[in-house]
Amino acid sequence: MAASIVKRVNRVKKLNVSHISARYKFLTGSRHFSTSKQWNKALVLGVYENESTDSIDFTGTARKFDEKADGKISQLLLTVKKPLKCGKTRTLHAVDPEFSSVLVTCIGKRGEGYDELETVDKGRESIRAAVAKAVLQLRELGENEIEVDSCGDTEASAEGCHLALFSYDDLKAEKSRKPAVRISCATRYSQDKNSMEKEWRKGAILAEGQNLSRRLMEMPANLLTPTKFAEIIKEQLADKCEVLVRDKDWAESMKMGSFLSVARGSVEPPVFLEIEYKGRQSDSPLALVGKGVTFDTGGISIKPSQGMDAMRGDMGGAACVAGSLLSVSKLQLPVHVKAFIPLCENMPSGSATKPGDVVTAMNGKTIQVDNTDAEGRLILADALCYSEQFNPSLILDMATLTGAIDVALGAGAAGVFTNSENMWNKLQKASVRSGDRVWRMPLFNHYTKKITECQLADLNNIGGSRSGGACTAAAFLKEFVNNKNWLHLDIAGVMSNSGDVAYLGKGMSGRPTRTVIEFINLMSKETKN
Repeated sequence: MAASIVKRVNRVKKLNVSHISARYKFLTGSRHFSTSKQWNKALVLGVYENESTDSIDFTGTARKFDEKADGKISQLLLTVKKPLKCGKTRTLHAVDPEFSSVLVTCIGKRGEGYDELETVDKGRESIRAAVAKAVLQLRELGENEIEVDSCGDTEASAEGCHLALFSYDDLKAEKSRKPAVRISCATRYSQDKNSMEKEWRKGAILAEGQNLSRRLMEMPANLLTPTKFAEIIKEQLADKCEVLVRDKDWAESMKMGSFLSVARGSVEPPVFLEIEYKGRQSDSPLALVGKGVTFDTGGISIKPSQGMDAMRGDMGGAACVAGSLLSVSKLQLPVHVKAFIPLCENMPSGSATKPGDVVTAMNGKTIQVDNTDAEGRLILADALCYSEQFNPSLILDMATLTGAIDVALGAGAAGVFTNSENMWNKLQKASVRSGDRVWRMPLFNHYTKKITECQLADLNNIGGSRSGGACTAAAFLKEFVNNKNWLHLDIAGVMSNSGDVAYLGKGMSGRPTRTVIEFINLMSKETKN
């Protein structure tokens, strides 16, 4: 037994950064494809919801394939006197010599679009969910090469496939990992293959960015320290972005006392990442800021032990910034982005910040730290101050900041606090397209008073009561922002997925990466025009 334990320990030791980074070649969750492997080919076709029992409402691709197969698809579907409902499937075999399986999936009602009450494009969401279910079922059947119907929205179809097939099982035995699956778009029945392939690639890149965010959030904190996070991001983004890795001495020279107060309790040194993507030249870049607490115990104000393992994902804001930049750079969007990611651990120790301590932020404001588990706002305070030095046209920060936003919104939407109606409208528009919703929260002076009424310092890092916790946290951050276009996204409620989003598996969600990418895309078009 002792020998087996030693082998297991040695196996973990071998999981160093280079080993982990090598597996990032397939960020969507796919594995390395062996050229000697026998591939089983399958096809996914879409149909619209139809109450008729004597006709099938095919998508364009499905109709052409049915004609090629001499009507076998429609004949087999009509044999079952029960029309397919949205999200339901039928798996057919022996209908075409090229495909071992043909899976028909219902993508909802024809012509569905924006739902004002749900604030999503229901047509796009139905496609994502339908193709996601289809490819997962085919993988379970042992199919490892799948052509997928564009279902009238190639980008959404690609997103659904690539997001659904993601799995973080890198640390499991080879036999326990999900099998490799090749996915492609069924363009052979289209008259505009080039346009379809372009849209498919865009959808795949959008999913790739979110899958990078998910992978980083899932990684155990002993393997993803602040230093290792920086190394992985440098490897992933270095070919298209400039990545600067700042150390503790640099942070001290910048007088980032608020950030460093959180890092003080850990033996892992803090890191401040500064990333620049120049898709165009600009004196006023878009600024992204992400909370990067690679593990959060709560510090001296320690969290309950139950569920603390999920705090490996408390760097979700940093992960979503990295995922957004990956996709933005691969899409070669004509935009100038600078990102700022403070990275550290929040640990209890003899050197940790104590409740009641007072620290000084980069802008000179003093902060009474009455709860060391309200640490995210402390590291963001200095990052926001630093980002202002680059004259950004807007600042967007993301953070798994408060349990209060989870209480308020659950997994339904990320909470957004902003001082700009214009920026809010653009972000909300982006979320409609991505299907990853956002919801605006209040930024009243009422909440500012809760954190400025402080006994020992200029500000208190908590609001004095549990009421409006997400709002007082946002009010705290506002004290470190002068920019007139500021958006704060509290993403704690959408950090993980447990069945809330049909095309995301159980685990860390990487939300709202695709919404942020779409938002940056909208901003790049506006700037270009």
